[in-house]
Amino acid sequence: MPKPQRRLDRLAWPEVRTGLLREGATVVWPFGACEQHGPQLPLATDALFAERILAAVLERLPDALPVWSLPVQAIGFSPEHLGFPGTLSLSAELLMRLVEEVGCQLADAGAQRLVMLNAHGGQIALLQTAARSLRASRPALAVLPCFLWAGVDGIGDLIPAPELQTGLHAGLAETSLMLQLAPDLVGSERPVDGEHQRLDAAVTPPAGWSLEGDAPWAWMSRDLSDSGVIGDSRGASRSLGEALEAALVDHWCDRLERLLASDWPPRPEAPGSVPRW
Repeated sequence: MPKPQRRLDRLAWPEVRTGLLREGATVVWPFGACEQHGPQLPLATDALFAERILAAVLERLPDALPVWSLPVQAIGFSPEHLGFPGTLSLSAELLMRLVEEVGCQLADAGAQRLVMLNAHGGQIALLQTAARSLRASRPALAVLPCFLWAGVDGIGDLIPAPELQTGLHAGLAETSLMLQLAPDLVGSERPVDGEHQRLDAAVTPPAGWSLEGDAPWAWMSRDLSDSGVIGDSRGASRSLGEALEAALVDHWCDRLERLLASDWPPRPEAPGSVPRW
């Protein structure tokens, strides 16, 4: 039998109506960005990662599961990279409105869950805020904002600790993954920049503060890098990219399959019923 069509936008409306009324109907919306990724990677890096990894995950999931994807949101919230030509950034207000309008329409069509699979680190918090706002508008819709790279088992074994901590953008991991997924889009340069090159006494965070993490700084990429890279891409290889792809696909297959096999998150009680708390 042919594999089911997992792209929601490639179905006819009667199929969408039937599909989204199934118990546990889940839509996954991949999010990327159109922003500089150094001189060696394309502007579409995050969007390509979100789209390709999700497609591989959906291809592997059991055919019977009620899950579909939306087209990738290829322009996101990227003001930190506007110092480099080619970067395009939506305002925070516009991206939040986009999430709410699309999410409300999916909920009204019957979808029970919306998973936002985001590959751009600069919009993690914004999509979490948008998810909360959408949930307030449509309480029956479970909204799950996720970051592609977060919580993936084995990543720490593949990327050296210094790069894992400070390779924030277009470094070893992203360059390697692009060599695996779209090698024709990878340039020959292998920059080392960011904390590896630019942080001196003037910009080194004092004790207890950091670029990201528990006490972060709202940095702009020009603060840290002349090339746009924040990390060390010199060791990038297709073999490392293949291992990263396998880890990401395995992780998200497991996460989505567990979600779709469950009744979680709980749906609100019907209007007029007594709350269970």
